[in-house]
Parts: sequence; structure tokens; C-alpha cells
Amino acid sequence: MSQELRSKEYFDLRATSEMAQHLKSKEMPLKERLAYAARILAMTGQEAGLAGQLTARSDREDTYWTLRFGLGFEEATAEDFIEVDKDLNTVTGEGMANPATRFHLWVYRNRPDVTSIIHTHSPWASALAAARQPLVISQMDMTPLFNDCAFLGEWPGVPIADHEGTLISEALGGMKSIILAHHGYLTAGVSVEEATYLSVYLERAARMQIRARAFGDLTPVDPVLAQEAHDYLLKPSIVRATFDYWCRQTHRLPGMPPI
Repeated sequence: MSQELRSKEYFDLRATSEMAQHLKSKEMPLKERLAYAARILAMTGQEAGLAGQLTARSDREDTYWTLRFGLGFEEATAEDFIEVDKDLNTVTGEGMANPATRFHLWVYRNRPDVTSIIHTHSPWASALAAARQPLVISQMDMTPLFNDCAFLGEWPGVPIADHEGTLISEALGGMKSIILAHHGYLTAGVSVEEATYLSVYLERAARMQIRARAFGDLTPVDPVLAQEAHDYLLKPSIVRATFDYWCRQTHRLPGMPPI
């Protein structure tokens, strides 16, 4: 007797329901989530001196939380995050913001859905940026970025003024990530967890693309299947569970100070 073949939709709905039941995420204050995000970026090899930036939208208009300037990702604790206004004046906490975070303000203004932004000069994404190569979605683990990774082909210089902010935010448009030629990348998430998740997967995707080029031209994933995988892998329950796993991983690293 043959077994009935169930559809992918059936298993998608079932998995979504079961993940909501079983994948319980720990609630954390915003600054603690930011500190974990910084540790995760460090753990995945994304530090580049003091060039990287990690921010989260504040409850106050035209303000955001960011790691005080002068610290690396692996050093970050919850108390090292400060709140700054649109002119980068510190309004909560002590210290100064990285002057290059000013372009984040323009993304927040143009994208009400975005609550957290990550920008780094990570090794593999920066290699794509140096070669002025957009991402080619050619493998399943790249699909969270399908139709969601823009490309800016020109470098406006160090992004410390308003022109750079308008240029980058316009190029990003409604997408969640962007490769910045001659520069690095940016991810814009609906949460700290999503921005971090996209950052890790973008760096992995860049590494995979560069390595796969050794075997010839890349074959993009079928767009229908890529969109399906994109939507599945960006389910909030999967994003949060993955973030929680990475948080636990950081506790096993030697030399990390308490959050």
C-alpha cells in the first residue's frame, strides 16, 4: 500500500507551528542583545579594528544605541552601549559614538521597519566589495539574502557626513542588506537578532562565492525555490533560535568578559 505524499506546504505549516511551541527564546534587554551581537560578530571573524558598527533604534526620534567608540566587538558589554542623537551627541551613557555611524540615521529615517543595523569590513564580504562583485545566490545557505542584498558600485568615501547616508540608504532601498563596493557591507534587520543573522550569513555567502569561483561560473538557484527558502529561513523563530545558539557559543570562548 503506497503512502500518501504530503506537500511541502503541509510540512511548512506544521514546522512553523511546532517551532512556535518548542523554540522558546530568552527575553533580553536591548543593550544585552547588542552586546551578544557584538560578541557573535567577533566570534565569526568580523572585526576590522574599530571600523565595524552596530546600532539599534532608540525609542526617541532620531536617536539610536551604539557601541562607544574605541572598543572592539569582543570587548563589548551591555554597559558599553550609549544612546546618541542625530548630531552624535551622547544622551545616555558615557563616551562617544563612532563618527561613521551617522549614515545609520538615514537608513532609520527611510526604513521604519528597521530597528537594528550592522556594518562591518569583514574579510570575505570586503573581498567581494574590493572586486566590485554583487552576491550571486547559488546555494541554499545564501537564500536568506535572495532579492534582499543590494549592491552599491561606487564608494563615497568615509561615511561621516549626510551625502554618504543618503547614497547608502537610497541604494539599500527596501532590502535587508547591501554590499558596498570598495568598502564592506550593511545589514538592516527588524530586530538585533535578524541583523546579526543576516550579517553572519552574508559573510558566509561571500566566502562560499569566492571559493566556488575556482570551479567556474556560478549557477544561480532557481528564483522560485530561492524565494521559498528565503521566506522559510527568515522565519522569526529560526532567526531567534539561531541567535540564541550563537549566544551560547560565545560563552565557550576563552577570554570573553561577562556580558
